[in-house]
Amino acid sequence: MQRRLHIILFVVLSLALLLVSVADLMLGTTLIPLDDIWRVLAGESANLNYQKIILDLRLPKIVVALLAGAALAVSGLEMQTLFRNPLAGPYVLGINSGASLGVALFTLSAPVMGLVSGSLFMRIGLTGMAWIGSALILLMVMALSRKIKSVSTILIIGMMLGSAISAVVGVLQYMGSDESLKAFVVWTMGSLSTVTRGDIWVFAPAIILGLVLSVSVIKPLNMLLLGESYARTMGLHVTRSRLIIFLSTTLLAGSVTAFCGPIGFIGLAMPHLARLTFRTADHRVLLPATMLWGALSMVLCALLSDLVAHSSVVLPVNTITALLGVPIIIFVVIRNRNRQ
Repeated sequence: MQRRLHIILFVVLSLALLLVSVADLMLGTTLIPLDDIWRVLAGESANLNYQKIILDLRLPKIVVALLAGAALAVSGLEMQTLFRNPLAGPYVLGINSGASLGVALFTLSAPVMGLVSGSLFMRIGLTGMAWIGSALILLMVMALSRKIKSVSTILIIGMMLGSAISAVVGVLQYMGSDESLKAFVVWTMGSLSTVTRGDIWVFAPAIILGLVLSVSVIKPLNMLLLGESYARTMGLHVTRSRLIIFLSTTLLAGSVTAFCGPIGFIGLAMPHLARLTFRTADHRVLLPATMLWGALSMVLCALLSDLVAHSSVVLPVNTITALLGVPIIIFVVIRNRNRQ
């Protein structure tokens, strides 16, 4: 009975994701009919404007939204399971702060190098420095995790690293010029539209590799639900599993942060939404369910952004994810409190 319910839910979520994606292709500042969308995708359309809008703007953004939503949701699920903390998210290890430090250093030096905001080199530099900052934090956490057995201690160290780096970023912002400060603030708001078709060839493999790693630790994640001590008695190599989870999380959350900016609440809220709808803690079901909910929520955010853009106002993606994610988190906190 439960398996049948899970299949129905997967089908419903998949259809909803397809419908929202098609709606996102149709709607925006220019309304494109469904039959014209099909002609463009099939390569049979002679309308150059529609081809440019769909193939260069809307379709890449939907692909990025699908990958980013799935990545953030899965990385959040991994962190919540590993740390056994319902309020843990994909950025608890300081990945977000490391990326912010890299971007802050770059934007501070950009005017000195003569780089103009919005230029190709500026965009490549922002992405590259965010990746480097995330990777350095990963290496630091992985080195600590080989020596520290307690996962709670690693969580605390990650949070302290994040706080220290945020303080450094604050100093850099204070020292920066108006142009560099504006570039950094725009990056922190998050955007799905900055990733081009060329960027996807780098972005997609990193996300897919992170998702493959997360699938490879489904069994360890199920064991870790009952604690590391229990997992060790069941023969699990906890240190190795933890390293794979850290690497997966950094590839997923770090790549999204580098290319799209720090996008909040998706990684925190979607795992809870998957648990509420599928009513299971088994990661064989929970991981693909979380992936679907994450992708659906991010494409929905992109659609809402396009609908607002139709009114000549462009909302940062972080404002929309917050509006979607905050009610879910409040509900989970109240629900858990009532159970105590």
